[in-house]
Amino acid sequence: MAEPPERDPFPEFRLDSDAGATFVLESKGKWWHAGFHLTTAIVGPTILTLPYAFRGLGWGLGFLCLTVLGCVTFYSYYLMSKVLEHCEKAGRRHIRFRELAADVLGSGWMFYFVIFIQTAINTGVGIGAILLAGECLKIMYENLSPNGSLKLYEFIAMVTVVMIVLSQLPSFHSLRHINFASLILCLGYTFLMVGACINAGLSKNAPPRDYSLDHSGSSRVFSAFTSISIIAAIFGNGILPEIQATLAPPATRKMVKGLLMCYTVAFLTFYSAAVSGYWVFGNKSNSNILKSLMPDEGPSLAPTIVLGLAVVFVLLQLLAIGLVYSQVAYEIMEKQSADVKQGMFSKRNLIPRLILRSLYVIFCGFMAAMLPFFGDISGVVGAIGFIPLDFILPMLLYNTTYKPSRSTLTYWINLSIIIVFTGVGIMGSFSSIRKLVLDANKFKLFSSDVVD
Repeated sequence: MAEPPERDPFPEFRLDSDAGATFVLESKGKWWHAGFHLTTAIVGPTILTLPYAFRGLGWGLGFLCLTVLGCVTFYSYYLMSKVLEHCEKAGRRHIRFRELAADVLGSGWMFYFVIFIQTAINTGVGIGAILLAGECLKIMYENLSPNGSLKLYEFIAMVTVVMIVLSQLPSFHSLRHINFASLILCLGYTFLMVGACINAGLSKNAPPRDYSLDHSGSSRVFSAFTSISIIAAIFGNGILPEIQATLAPPATRKMVKGLLMCYTVAFLTFYSAAVSGYWVFGNKSNSNILKSLMPDEGPSLAPTIVLGLAVVFVLLQLLAIGLVYSQVAYEIMEKQSADVKQGMFSKRNLIPRLILRSLYVIFCGFMAAMLPFFGDISGVVGAIGFIPLDFILPMLLYNTTYKPSRSTLTYWINLSIIIVFTGVGIMGSFSSIRKLVLDANKFKLFSSDVVD
């Protein structure tokens, strides 16, 4: 007697009736498209905070942490790509981080844990991108019209309108040209900033250099863990399965090539930004090194045209970053609201897309205007969000999927990374939240200044 067919334990992972998969995460990309998406997700204006991160670590520990976190994240993303390939060969193709984690670890609560962390990261980045883009507009406005009356929230509203228009690009794959421009922009403003720092360091107005750390032992420890959390957030991604889903199968080799492209750009930009900025400003480095080059008192430390061009490049790239990190939210919306049997641009699907994406961007813009203190939050996001998704879960997924023997080096490397970064995440969360609480008296709703 024939046995009944085995019930699919994850019916919600089927893609044949999934509008989010069909429309937003359509699989058409080449390896260089993955490189563009990854570079936009990882190499953003947050690299301008690297001198500030070095401020809490010093030269030696700063270089060590930057290198170790870079190597660990590359290794982590490679392992996750291998796990995705393994599942696909077994007939379970996963295009979402939350579904991959729930399938491999066999835990329903893991699905909700990942979607909660992903949503927090992606919404946080979306809010931050709009906030910082608004700040860029404000910087340019104040230089052109020093006595102007426009406030930060008004510039945030302008950016929000632009983001609403751009949000209607239907799929992740449709961002490939924008993300290529984003790659060029990040190289552009990084090298402008490096040149400006070198110019400032060699000028007669060069600030005095002091690389000493906090004198208090406890403050030094907290500052170090906050700095590590910031670097983790800079290397963080949190959407690698969704990016790999945009590639035409087979995807793993394409993804590795994309990672190599991304980390080549990261190597060129991260080290040059960290070294030049910390060399000039030392422990006086601002959380945005461009602000250190434009002090409130005294002359600007770099030519206005150089700083102005760098600000424009940062502004434009922030729009691309906001788009990339919104794709998970758009995919969730599309999965629930769209009808896969009708066309991507049919009225049935176009109207809900227009309404839902616009409401999401308006929400992010409102939060950016109301809570303009993104600087302190970056460390919290790194510790609570990026460290679990990018430093811990990929190792756990690989060990669970491939089951390496306990006698192998791979098993112990992965286990060591899980243990070390669990500790780093806990300490980083505590130190970052501590700094947030200590700076709470600076926060004002709808302030016209961004709190560092």
